[in-house]
Amino acid sequence: MKTHLDVLRAMSQERRGALNMRSNWAGLRHLALYLSYLTVTSLWIGFGAPFWQVALLPQGLFLVFLFTLQHECTHETPFEAVILSTLTGHVCALVLLQPFNAFRYFHLAHHRYTNDPERDPELLGGAKPETWGAMIWHVSGLPYWSAGIGLTLRNAVAPQAASYLPERVKPRLKREARWMLVGYFMIALSLFWSSLALWLWIIPALISMPFLRLYLLAEHGRCPAVANMLENTRTTYTTRAMRFLAWNMPYHIEHHSAPNVPFHKLPDLHGEMQRDLVSVSDGYATFVRDYAANLR
Repeated sequence: MKTHLDVLRAMSQERRGALNMRSNWAGLRHLALYLSYLTVTSLWIGFGAPFWQVALLPQGLFLVFLFTLQHECTHETPFEAVILSTLTGHVCALVLLQPFNAFRYFHLAHHRYTNDPERDPELLGGAKPETWGAMIWHVSGLPYWSAGIGLTLRNAVAPQAASYLPERVKPRLKREARWMLVGYFMIALSLFWSSLALWLWIIPALISMPFLRLYLLAEHGRCPAVANMLENTRTTYTTRAMRFLAWNMPYHIEHHSAPNVPFHKLPDLHGEMQRDLVSVSDGYATFVRDYAANLR
């Protein structure tokens, strides 16, 4: 069977080079449009406009799907300037309760050992849900939030050892976690005179996290434990709006096959790889239906 490496090698060096080109303009344009939508929902809620409660869900979706932007920042691909990716990743970390430096090492190890039950840190932290009880717990988002709180608190005291964490980065993880705790302390203080943080961040993120959890489950859930990225990762065909929200990460086989390709070039890479993709799904509703049909 053809592998992702075979597909990439079949492309010319010039084509691969063009696909790897990063762009501050493309990244900032997408980010500006993304933040403009988030600003609209924030103002709608903040000013208590009619039916402001309706805006809580889209507000939350724009917040929790910053995960896909932070994920891109771990690869330093959203912008040509690495400093922009680093700063953006840290801002997303505060919103998502997910320390950026710690997540970066975790995620790069996931790329190195994708879907390997013995070495992929995503699987070492817990297998994909196979029962209805495990599915409900997984999708609720509670495991995500509790893991984020625990990691931040542990890192602020003494970062724990992990096979993918070099010893030299532990002081940086400690500083990062402590600055995050300072930020959360200030947000908590603000609640004494304003409930904005509650309605603009906490409640929207809580009610929207299940959508992110289902989206993330589609990336590798029920894919075979093999080294071939055409099989161990899933590309999901979806709407333009969903691709915008997720920074083109539904093209996930493409991303795992060539993680140095920035988000705005993934549609072009998909065009090169489409005929060779193995694990694909025709939409997230289809994926969830098929996944749920086999739960115990």
